[in-house]
Order: sequence, then structure tokens, then C-alpha cells
Amino acid sequence: MAIDLNRGTAGIELPKQLSTDIWADTLKESVVQQLATRVDMPAGGSTIQTITGEPEAQWVKETDSKPVGTHTFGSKTLQPYKMALIEPFSDEFRRDLPALYNELARRLPYALGRLFDKTVFGEVEAPGENFDTLKDAPEIKLDGTAKPFFSALSAVSAANGDVTGWALTPGAEIDAMQILDQTGRPLLMSNLTDTGSIGSILGRQVRKFDTFPGSKAAGFAGQWAEARWGMVNGIQVSLSDQATITLGDGQNINLWQRNMFALRVEVEMGFNIRDVKRFVKLGAAEAVAA
Repeated sequence: MAIDLNRGTAGIELPKQLSTDIWADTLKESVVQQLATRVDMPAGGSTIQTITGEPEAQWVKETDSKPVGTHTFGSKTLQPYKMALIEPFSDEFRRDLPALYNELARRLPYALGRLFDKTVFGEVEAPGENFDTLKDAPEIKLDGTAKPFFSALSAVSAANGDVTGWALTPGAEIDAMQILDQTGRPLLMSNLTDTGSIGSILGRQVRKFDTFPGSKAAGFAGQWAEARWGMVNGIQVSLSDQATITLGDGQNINLWQRNMFALRVEVEMGFNIRDVKRFVKLGAAEAVAA
């Protein structure tokens, strides 16, 4: 039985004259990594000291004893967890479709970034107790007006935080672009005709991420300056044509026996946030019945 990826894989046609001009969707880096703060993380993880309370000064009379106060402290553990992916190819696939193979190999590590974001956003379970997520962040529904964006600022402020950035899906950005003031002009951007995207909302930067299939989240806002992520040794990529690998259906295949090889990508990463209440989840606006 033939194993993907090979020249007969569905959706792939071998052209008479192989072209190197293969169009591919533009892939973006992890939006979480763009907004959060990267910190150095050793293989064994690290403990980040946090300040949880401030001492209070008091007014005193001329000869009164002066008040004594202390800071209070806490800590967060930034622990690395591994994620990985293996993709097999036939030798002929790489030989006869070199441009397509090179593009697929280039895109493979992006699967790690997508999994990282999905985990942080609570779309999949965290790999361990020291990997923080936004699954329990309070939710605010978008409604086609600017009110939910102000509500997001207010909710984060109530938790003694400040929104430093927005992560929006393309659909949520389009909705925001269509919010108009009383004169019919775009409220959240300077010029709808000349500007193709929203660079900031209410003075906070905007970053986009691709919608996850089945997700109802339209975005996240919060104090990203207090979110931290770390990576151990960067993304590791290796190639083997001698190994035996197990496919998703449980089938074991020997690469050498089938004239195949496989690429493996893996990385160890961690993520934590100081307080999940300093973030909000933006829910997609409800569809209006015609």
C-alpha cells in the first residue's frame, strides 16, 4: 500500500515542466509570541519571582512613629514542554517535485506555532500544570459596536491590569473595521479606504491570527507585557531514511524498505501569565437573521 506523501497523493499533479513558482498561503508566526515577552528558559525550567502587593505609605504628624510596610511576593514556574511532528515523504516526491517539497519542509515547523497558540488560547488541553492558558479568561461578546472593546479595557482594569495588545482573527478585524461613528466614518481606524488593516485599537497594538477550525473565539485582549514564554534550544529539525515510524492509524512502516524518508520537527516551550483575569476572550458576534 502506498504511503503519503508520494507523487500520487490526492491534490498533487506532476506538471509536464516542473515550475518552481508554487503559490502558498502566507504563514504567520505565533501571535502569542509576538505579543508576549520572551525570556530565557533553561532545559530544567525557571522560577520567575512576582510582586503581589505593595506597601502602603501613611500621613503622619511631626513626631509620630513612622509606619512600616512590606511588599508581598509570589512566584511562577516557567516549565518547558515538548511538542513534535513527523511527516513522511517518498524519495521520488522530493526528486520530482523539489519546489513543492522545499515549501512543505519550510512550512512544517509552523505546525508547532499553531499548536502553541491553540494551547495558550485554551483550544486544546495544556501539556502540564505549569503551562498557563487563557481558557478561563472572562468572555466579552463582540456585537458590531465599539462597546465590547471598551468593556475589555474596563474588565482588565478592574483586575488592576492594562490592555497592552489585541489578538484578533481576520473576521474580528473586518468587523472592527466596519464600526462607524455618527458621521459614517471608521471609528477604530483612520481611513478605511487607504488602510487595509487595523494597526491599533484604542491605542493598543493589534496582531492577527488565523481562525482555528471549530473555535468560537474572535480574539483576546490583555496585559501581554506580563505574559512570558520561553524556548529551549530553538526548533530542532532532523531527517531519517532508516527509521521505522508509526502512522496515525497505528501502522508501522520502515522508511528504508519503502524508499521513503521522514522529517521530524520538535521544540520545548513554556508559557505563563501573572493573572488570567488581566485578559479577556472576545467572542464572535452573533449572526443577525435576515
